[in-house]
Amino acid sequence: MEKRHPKNAVGRREIINERTGRNMPQAIATGTGLVLLILLFLLFLPRICFVALILLFMLLAIRELQVSFSLAAIHLPAVVLDCGLIGVLLTTYYAHDHVAATGASLVLCLLVSSIAAAANPHADRFGGKALEAKKLGVRDNHPWAVREVTFSGRARDVSSTVFVTLYIVLLASFLVLLLVRPQYRVLEAITLFVPSLSDIGGLIFGAAFGKHKLSSRISPKKSYEGLFGSIMFAIIGAIIFYCFAFPSDFYSGGWWKPVTLGFVVAFAGTFGDLCASMLKRDLGIKDLGHLLKGHGGVLDRIDSILISAPFTFLLLSLFIA
Repeated sequence: MEKRHPKNAVGRREIINERTGRNMPQAIATGTGLVLLILLFLLFLPRICFVALILLFMLLAIRELQVSFSLAAIHLPAVVLDCGLIGVLLTTYYAHDHVAATGASLVLCLLVSSIAAAANPHADRFGGKALEAKKLGVRDNHPWAVREVTFSGRARDVSSTVFVTLYIVLLASFLVLLLVRPQYRVLEAITLFVPSLSDIGGLIFGAAFGKHKLSSRISPKKSYEGLFGSIMFAIIGAIIFYCFAFPSDFYSGGWWKPVTLGFVVAFAGTFGDLCASMLKRDLGIKDLGHLLKGHGGVLDRIDSILISAPFTFLLLSLFIA
């Protein structure tokens, strides 16, 4: 009878990488570097430097979406979106009424970027025959067919531009809104690190115990066991941060606040991951970029943070008002 030898370290590492869907040594090294970078900017540099860091990551995210959407023949007015992002975030930070300034500047950004997308001179080329003329009773050589094709291309460009504006610019503005609050360091840390802890919990529990899939069609790696790990890690992380920042409120009956925050962040982050997975599946790509080793692109790393940012901002505003 052949004697089985235990798997070596390389074999175990390959199994872990297969279960998690990523190169774990690279992911750990990249994640550690990001944490140190964020702590450096958050703890030791002025707030405007952290705004600049947010801008840098969001500009890279827009670039990733521009490249990814181009694979589906969708044109994004990247320069206009970049200028809109800078304008909205800086207006949010410097304005006296931060929330009102965010709303007004975002509406302007949506308007200008939509016009820029609609004015794309290459929309005719990218449109394709998305609307089947025969089903509409229109012959291929009929003038209406050309207009239908053109409208299809422009409609996709405009709708995708609106999506990117809301996904990147709007959600990133909540990160800036937290910077103008008292105790902004701990509030920003909660917003950034609790979703990350939730991702880690989901990764660990999903790799170790994941058997029941959340949605095998959208994201085969996501499981109910992973969701449980995400919730548990998010709650633990929220409790630790809340106890550190607001100990009197926590011990005087406010213990339910970080628990609620952890639940909401875990579910919002998982929803954000599923939405990003669905987008990548529709585009036919695995990752939105390759800048962060072991994680993919910038958006692959921060999608859960962006989606949960407005919920975190709202709950923290209610809890510490």
